[in-house]
Amino acid sequence: MRYATDMDRGEEWRKVLDSEVRRWSAMACEQLISELHDLQAYEVEFDSKKYQVEVELLENTGKYVHVMVAVDDGSLPASISPLTHSFICSKSQPTI
Repeated sequence: MRYATDMDRGEEWRKVLDSEVRRWSAMACEQLISELHDLQAYEVEFDSKKYQVEVELLENTGKYVHVMVAVDDGSLPASISPLTHSFICSKSQPTI
């Protein structure tokens, strides 16, 4: 029965992760840099359950920023390995 519980947990985490990735990836690179000067860690509620979210700027190069979003429900030991997704936001290049 533990397998079913782990599968349900993963599906729940995936919904929260997808929602948070959509929210953060909709931002312009400059806004991401500003918002993610420090690691963002906060709690969201989804389907009456609370989830931990962490968003971190992994790279800030001249051409792009690389952002990671991680989600878990705070339960141990499952939360030791949160569900993660990263995305790249390309910076607009100046025209000559």
